[in-house]
Amino acid sequence: MSTLALLIPPSFAPSEPVAASVPAWDWVRSEDGVQVTSQGRSPLDALVGADTVVAVLEASLVSWHRIDVPRVPAPRLPAALAGVLEDHLLDEPEHLHFALEPGAQPGRAAWVAVMRADVLRATLQTLERAGVDCDRVVPQWWPEAVAHGHFRPGATGDEDDVRLTWAGPEGVVVLPLRGGAARAWLGVHAGPGRGAAAVEGVASNVPAVSTRAADAPVQWSAQPAVVAAAERWLDGAVPLWGEAEVALRAARQAWDLRQFALAPRRRGVRRLAGVWRAWRAPAWRPVRIGLVTLLALQVVGLNAWAWQQERALAQRRAEQVTLLRTAHPQVRVVLDAPLQMQRETAALRAASGRVGEEDLESALAAAASAWPEGRGPATALQFAPGRLTLAVEGWRDADVAALRSRLRPAGWEVDAAGGRLTLTRSAAGGVR
Repeated sequence: MSTLALLIPPSFAPSEPVAASVPAWDWVRSEDGVQVTSQGRSPLDALVGADTVVAVLEASLVSWHRIDVPRVPAPRLPAALAGVLEDHLLDEPEHLHFALEPGAQPGRAAWVAVMRADVLRATLQTLERAGVDCDRVVPQWWPEAVAHGHFRPGATGDEDDVRLTWAGPEGVVVLPLRGGAARAWLGVHAGPGRGAAAVEGVASNVPAVSTRAADAPVQWSAQPAVVAAAERWLDGAVPLWGEAEVALRAARQAWDLRQFALAPRRRGVRRLAGVWRAWRAPAWRPVRIGLVTLLALQVVGLNAWAWQQERALAQRRAEQVTLLRTAHPQVRVVLDAPLQMQRETAALRAASGRVGEEDLESALAAAASAWPEGRGPATALQFAPGRLTLAVEGWRDADVAALRSRLRPAGWEVDAAGGRLTLTRSAAGGVR
């Protein structure tokens, strides 16, 4: 399943026009969601679509706080989070957006991501205007059980301007290598550990040190441009991680900052689209092939069965035509063998003077044989082949039911309405 990760830079200015703010966007594409297939920088309208599109917010745009999730209804949760974090925020809560970590439960400790609401909203609006359907917005770095330190160039691009992004159980913090802040952060038992943040104007809880044990495991990585500086600072080898690898790693994790007011709309459509994308994934290819093969076999089997039924039906029709011509050789053109057989047989019966089952005599004999005791004769009658209507007076429902039960085995149906009894020859009681 292909993935397209869009990098949202810290210089994104939502107050400026889109073209002036971010004329071109850095992107990373992966066909399997794991390995980088291609990367580049281009306008949004020049991007090639993918099964999943993820926007990645740079670490300095997000602040992290560890709190106990308030026990309030979901619609009131953003206001409750703002109230809990009020003392740790340097901006007004109405200007901020809050997002809970995946799986957060009310009454339990969880991480809360805080960011400028206008930045996130402008990002989504920019993507929507360009026709890019953004499935998720994720942080570039997030609090992790195993600490990770990543070195990247600073905003100035100078050789000695290197930033350390630290993501661990204490939170996420971005610190310059120049000076003693980074060394102090990595110190042992030098002060109380609290949630870390690196968003100017958003949070004020950047501690000077950490309580992390000295022997705790740490993963290190560095961008190619600053790997030499990182190795000198650590006095050891550091694995290379470019922006593409970092963005793709962020796209694979479960965080989604599109929550509450900025949650994606048309959830049903998006879920169906997600199911469709998952169905198209390489892992489901054997299942797709199996289902297509099964469907093809079903179609072939149905066609073969239909062909056999058509042959059997054609053979039966041929037998009917042969029987008609054998019994009535005077018939030269056969259009409907059963109907023509019935008509020719009825004509022979009439010519011989025999009464047919749809004649008036048969209908009157059937009515007389089942006529209830104590009921007088009909006052009027009307006849059509296979249908006799009698006008009666004073009949009860029990009398009609008795007549109906007696005539049904003989192939007659009885209807009563408005003082009239209608005897109709049923299809099962056809000409014999």
